[in-house]
Amino acid sequence: MGTSFDKTLTLNDAVRLTGPASFNIMLKPAGSLCNLNCKYCYYLDKADIYGGREPVMSEGMLETVVKEYIAANEVGEVTFNWHGGEPLLLGVDFYRKALAFERKYADGKIIHNTIQTNGTLLNREWADFFRENGFLVGISIDGPRDVHDRYRKDRGGLPSFDRVMQGLEILRSSGVEFNTMSTINKASEGKGREVYRFLKAAGARYMQFMPVVEFEKSGRISPWSVSGIAFGKFLCDIFDEWVQNDVSRIFVGQFDAALASWCGVPPGICAFAETCGGNSIIEHNGDLYPCDHFVFPERRLGNIAETSIRELMGSDAQIRFGIDKRNTLPSACRKCRWLFACHGECPKHRFKSTGPGEAGLNALCDGYKLFFSHISPYMDYMKGLLLQGLSPAGVMLWHRGR
Repeated sequence: MGTSFDKTLTLNDAVRLTGPASFNIMLKPAGSLCNLNCKYCYYLDKADIYGGREPVMSEGMLETVVKEYIAANEVGEVTFNWHGGEPLLLGVDFYRKALAFERKYADGKIIHNTIQTNGTLLNREWADFFRENGFLVGISIDGPRDVHDRYRKDRGGLPSFDRVMQGLEILRSSGVEFNTMSTINKASEGKGREVYRFLKAAGARYMQFMPVVEFEKSGRISPWSVSGIAFGKFLCDIFDEWVQNDVSRIFVGQFDAALASWCGVPPGICAFAETCGGNSIIEHNGDLYPCDHFVFPERRLGNIAETSIRELMGSDAQIRFGIDKRNTLPSACRKCRWLFACHGECPKHRFKSTGPGEAGLNALCDGYKLFFSHISPYMDYMKGLLLQGLSPAGVMLWHRGR
């Protein structure tokens, strides 16, 4: 790859960088503190960066985060994404304070809140709080019991499935809006339809699937990582079920992103965007990193107690991190017919080499090629429906008639 391409800024980059500031930041007020010990978790060891301790965000830092984040976004709506670790460990009162600060510093902007939880600590108090304050709750659940409990155990080695399902039922019965986040790992392989049908039966209408491709400390790919082809088949199996029965009724992150890309609009999932940099994280002490998957000392952008969020998000390091996603793609990716939908996916997965030996190939490449090839005729048809002002749900009738 030529160095001239390494330094390229496109017109889209210029528009994004000079327009009104708008970005999402994942807030981790309890750092990586968690009551579970999921085998594949990439975040549990982040406490090592802070001397092995797991301090929580102080009230003073919470106020600074809320004030700075709202002010830094130059748009009319701002979303707070509370994450972990397990953010419910901080207790309801912490988030009551957060809401009070949001009201104090809203400055006329509309404020939204989402929170991602493993679900094991949910009770009626939490459910009432979420419903009354309009939180969207993300529940981490990998599928039916045998899939979920394979790697999602607590610190005592006990399975978590029953506790998660109890928490999910509390949300459902309390009328709290929720979606599901499921990892695709070794236990998921060959079980796409089973996982999808289980989540539907559990009441999920918005589903997110995240592939697990992690390294052990030895440097080897972990035994719980999903293979590229198995990942692609998993998505294809779910898609076949979805396109036959559930278009416009069930929403799957990868399918929504693909249709957006087919229609030439931003995909809504950072992994499939052309560049990175719009989904950063703030740790419990105010340290800001460019991405949840790149919380490493050398990637630290700064601390918001010392430098404003707006300045850090506009820093050279952050901009370089963002455009490197595109500019470090191997030539094989830049020539690929699926570049418009994939864009090399997440940089954290780019550790393989192409046939000629060029570094930076995504470990899931074969799976994505399989998936995009499989869904292409359906995406073409749904794009046509949308261009006519019709619902993409019409693809179900077309599918049945093929």
